[in-house]
Amino acid sequence: MAKAPQDLQIAIIGAGMGGLTTALALAQRGFKNIDVYENAHDLGFVGAGIQLAPNMARVLDGLGVWRGIEAEAVNISDTSVREGATDKELAHVELEYIEKTYGYKHMVGHRASLAGGLYEGCKQQSAIKFHFAVNAEDVDFGSRPSFTAVSRDEGKPSYRVECDILLAADGIKSLARQEMLKRLNVNVGVKDTNQAAYRIMIHKDQIKDDPELLALINSTRVTRWIGAKRHIIAYAVSNNTIYNLSTTQPDTNFAAATNATYTTKGSKKAMLDVFGDFCPMVKRMLDYVPEGEVCEWKLRVHDPLPTWIYDNVALIGDACHPTLPHLAQGAAQAIEDGAVIAVVLSRLPDTTPESINKALRVYEKVRKGRAEALVEMAAASGRALHLGDGAAKEERDRQFAALRAGKGPVPDKWADADVQREIYGFDCTQVAEENFEEYFKQMDSAPRDSKLA
Repeated sequence: MAKAPQDLQIAIIGAGMGGLTTALALAQRGFKNIDVYENAHDLGFVGAGIQLAPNMARVLDGLGVWRGIEAEAVNISDTSVREGATDKELAHVELEYIEKTYGYKHMVGHRASLAGGLYEGCKQQSAIKFHFAVNAEDVDFGSRPSFTAVSRDEGKPSYRVECDILLAADGIKSLARQEMLKRLNVNVGVKDTNQAAYRIMIHKDQIKDDPELLALINSTRVTRWIGAKRHIIAYAVSNNTIYNLSTTQPDTNFAAATNATYTTKGSKKAMLDVFGDFCPMVKRMLDYVPEGEVCEWKLRVHDPLPTWIYDNVALIGDACHPTLPHLAQGAAQAIEDGAVIAVVLSRLPDTTPESINKALRVYEKVRKGRAEALVEMAAASGRALHLGDGAAKEERDRQFAALRAGKGPVPDKWADADVQREIYGFDCTQVAEENFEEYFKQMDSAPRDSKLA
C-alpha cells in the first residue's frame, strides 16, 4: 500500500520561530511523524520585544495560537520618527487603519510570548516530538536525508537520524546550509554588516518616578530616534508593563571576536558613549540599564543563496534569508516559510522522492523572491535612517518634511503605506494553495542534485 503524505517522517532542525511554526502547521494538516531537534536544553524563552505584523498574525491565527499571543501584546496606533540629538519629530504616521485594511492590528509583544505561544500549540499535538540538547551534525542529502544527533549531555551517545524530509531551521549558523553549498560548489559565506545592536527592556517599576518615560511606556506608539550610523526603536510590550528598546550602531566591539561569536557583554559606559549626542531623555532611558546587564548582538547576514532546496532537504528562516531588523520582518518571514512548507507537503500527489523535491521547490518559488526582496528593503531602509550630514540626508529630511504635509513616501520603509501593502497584504498560505498545481507542474521531475534552478 502506498504511503500517504501524512505518514512521511519529517525531521526539523531548530525550534525557533520557523521550526516551531513548521512543526505546528504540519501537525495541523495531519502529518503524524514530526521530530524537532533543538540544541538548547529547553525552550526557556528569553529575548526582547518583537513586532507582530498582520502577515504574521494571519498565519498564527490560522494555526490557532494568535489569540493567546495577542492578549499579552500592545496594539500600535501610530509611529513617530524623531531626530536623536534633539527629539524633534521628523515624521508621524497613523497606523490605526491597518486592522481595517489587513484584518489584523499591528501589534508588538515580547519574543517569549510569541515563541511560547507556538511551543504550547506544538505541545498539544501528539505528532510532534521534541529532542532537546542535540546538535545536528554531518548532514547528508538524498532521498533519505540524515544527520548525526550529537547529545550535549555528557555520556549520552550520538545516533544517526534518517527521515523522508529534512527541514533545516537552524539559523544563520546553519550546518545544513554550509553542507548544501559545499555540494553545490558555491561559496556564500556569512558576512558582517559592520552593525551591532543593544536590546534593552526597562520595567515600569524602574521608571515610576519619571513622568516623561511613564508617558512613553503607557502609550501605544512606536518611536524611532535616528542619527548618523545609529538609531533606536522603542515601544511598550507585555500589556504596557515593559518598555522595549532595540538599537543599531556601528560594530566596534567584535573586531577581535571569532566568527562564531554573535553576542558579547558590553559596558554601560560604552553604550552611553555610543548615544552620547542623543537627547537627554534617550540617555536617561539608557541609564536605567543595570551595570553588568548590557549585551550587544553582532548583526550578520549573507548574500542570497542560489537555492534553498537540495534533494529532500529545505532551508527555513535565518538559515536561508537572515535580515537586518529595520523592517521588523525577520520572524514573520520565517513564520511564512513554515506555513508554506505545510501547504506544499500536504498537497503532494504521491510520496516519491521526485515529488517531494518538486513540492519543496514550489515552497522555494512562493517564498524566495519575496523574502530576499524584504531583506534588501530592510538594508536600504537602514542606510536611509543612518545617514550623516550631506546631500543624501538633506534629501531624506525633505521627504520627511513632505510627509508631514501629507505627500510622498516615508524614508523609514517600515512606516510606508505602499511597503505595508506589499508586506501585510500578502497571504502566504492562500498564495501557496492557489498556485500549487501550476507551480508543481512547472518543476523538472528530476530531484535536485548538483544543478541549480
